[in-house]
Amino acid sequence: VQLVESGGGLVQAGGSLRLSCAASGSIFSIKAMGWYRQAPGKQRELVATITSGGSAGYADSVKGRFTISRGSPQNTVYLQMNSLQPEDSAVYYCKAQDYGSQVYWGKGTLVTVSS
Repeated sequence: VQLVESGGGLVQAGGSLRLSCAASGSIFSIKAMGWYRQAPGKQRELVATITSGGSAGYADSVKGRFTISRGSPQNTVYLQMNSLQPEDSAVYYCKAQDYGSQVYWGKGTLVTVSS
Protein backbone atom coordinates (compact mmCIF):
# COMPACT_ATOMS: atom_id res chain seq x y z
CA VAL A 1 0.00 0.00 0.00
CA GLN A 2 1.30 3.43 -0.94
CA LEU A 3 -0.07 6.63 0.58
CA VAL A 4 0.22 10.16 -0.84
CA GLU A 5 -0.97 13.18 1.14
CA SER A 6 -1.90 16.57 -0.28
CA GLY A 7 -3.69 19.74 0.74
CA GLY A 8 -1.32 21.22 3.28
CA GLY A 9 -0.32 24.86 3.24
CA LEU A 10 -0.29 28.15 5.08
CA VAL A 11 -3.52 29.47 6.59
CA GLN A 12 -4.44 32.15 9.08
CA ALA A 13 -5.83 31.27 12.49
CA GLY A 14 -9.53 30.56 12.24
CA GLY A 15 -9.21 29.32 8.69
CA SER A 16 -9.77 25.91 7.13
CA LEU A 17 -7.87 23.34 5.13
CA ARG A 18 -8.80 19.98 3.66
CA LEU A 19 -6.17 17.28 3.54
CA SER A 20 -6.39 14.30 1.22
CA CYS A 21 -4.66 10.95 1.33
CA ALA A 22 -4.78 8.71 -1.71
CA ALA A 23 -4.01 5.05 -1.25
CA SER A 24 -2.84 2.76 -4.03
CA GLY A 25 -1.78 -0.85 -4.22
CA SER A 26 -3.60 -3.47 -2.16
CA ILE A 27 -6.33 -1.06 -1.05
CA PHE A 28 -8.83 -3.85 -0.37
CA SER A 29 -6.56 -5.06 2.43
CA ILE A 30 -6.93 -1.79 4.34
CA LYS A 31 -8.76 -2.10 7.65
CA ALA A 32 -8.43 1.45 8.89
CA MET A 33 -6.86 4.76 7.94
CA GLY A 34 -5.98 7.79 9.94
CA TRP A 35 -4.20 11.07 10.29
CA TYR A 36 -1.35 11.79 12.66
CA ARG A 37 0.68 14.95 13.11
CA GLN A 38 4.10 15.88 14.36
CA ALA A 39 5.14 19.36 15.37
CA PRO A 40 8.82 20.32 15.67
CA GLY A 41 10.33 18.89 18.83
CA LYS A 42 7.25 16.85 19.64
CA GLN A 43 6.21 13.26 19.24
CA ARG A 44 3.88 12.16 16.49
CA GLU A 45 0.32 12.14 17.77
CA LEU A 46 -3.00 10.76 16.68
CA VAL A 47 -5.44 13.22 15.11
CA ALA A 48 -8.26 11.09 13.73
CA THR A 49 -8.96 7.57 12.51
CA ILE A 50 -11.65 5.90 10.44
CA THR A 51 -12.36 2.22 9.91
CA SER A 52 -13.45 0.50 6.73
CA GLY A 53 -16.94 0.48 8.22
CA GLY A 54 -16.88 4.25 8.65
CA SER A 55 -16.42 4.50 12.42
CA ALA A 56 -14.42 7.61 13.26
CA GLY A 57 -12.41 8.64 16.30
CA TYR A 58 -10.72 11.91 17.20
CA ALA A 59 -8.13 13.31 19.54
CA ASP A 60 -9.73 15.54 22.18
CA SER A 61 -7.78 18.52 20.86
CA VAL A 62 -9.53 18.41 17.48
CA LYS A 63 -13.03 17.19 18.35
CA GLY A 64 -15.66 19.50 16.93
CA ARG A 65 -13.17 21.17 14.58
CA PHE A 66 -11.82 18.35 12.39
CA THR A 67 -13.76 15.76 10.41
CA ILE A 68 -12.32 12.61 8.88
CA SER A 69 -14.08 10.91 5.99
CA ARG A 70 -13.46 8.35 3.27
CA GLY A 71 -14.09 8.77 -0.41
CA SER A 72 -15.77 6.39 -2.83
CA PRO A 73 -14.13 4.15 -3.84
CA GLN A 74 -12.64 3.92 -0.37
CA ASN A 75 -9.06 4.53 -1.36
CA THR A 76 -9.04 8.17 -0.31
CA VAL A 77 -9.34 9.62 3.16
CA TYR A 78 -9.94 13.29 3.88
CA LEU A 79 -9.38 15.48 6.89
CA GLN A 80 -11.45 18.65 6.95
CA MET A 81 -9.87 21.04 9.40
CA ASN A 82 -11.83 24.07 10.56
CA SER A 83 -11.11 26.78 13.12
CA LEU A 84 -7.40 26.13 12.79
CA GLN A 85 -5.11 27.42 15.49
CA PRO A 86 -1.34 27.96 15.55
CA GLU A 87 -0.98 24.87 17.75
CA ASP A 88 -2.37 22.81 14.87
CA SER A 89 0.77 23.57 12.86
CA ALA A 90 2.60 20.35 12.11
CA VAL A 91 3.46 17.84 9.44
CA TYR A 92 0.35 15.74 8.93
CA TYR A 93 0.85 12.08 8.07
CA CYS A 94 -1.59 9.58 6.64
CA LYS A 95 -1.51 6.08 8.08
CA ALA A 96 -3.13 2.87 6.91
CA GLN A 97 -3.37 -0.47 8.66
CA ASP A 98 -4.27 -3.68 6.87
CA TYR A 99 -6.03 -6.77 8.19
CA GLY A 100 -2.66 -8.36 8.84
CA SER A 101 -1.74 -5.44 11.14
CA GLN A 102 0.84 -4.13 8.68
CA VAL A 103 1.16 -0.36 8.97
CA TYR A 104 1.89 2.06 6.15
CA TRP A 105 2.76 5.74 6.29
CA GLY A 106 2.74 8.56 3.79
CA LYS A 107 5.52 11.13 3.59
CA GLY A 108 3.45 13.89 5.14
CA THR A 109 2.11 17.31 4.24
CA LEU A 110 2.97 20.50 6.10
CA VAL A 111 0.27 22.62 7.71
CA THR A 112 1.25 26.03 9.03
CA VAL A 113 -1.26 28.20 10.88
CA SER A 114 -0.28 31.81 11.40
CA SER A 115 -1.59 33.89 14.30
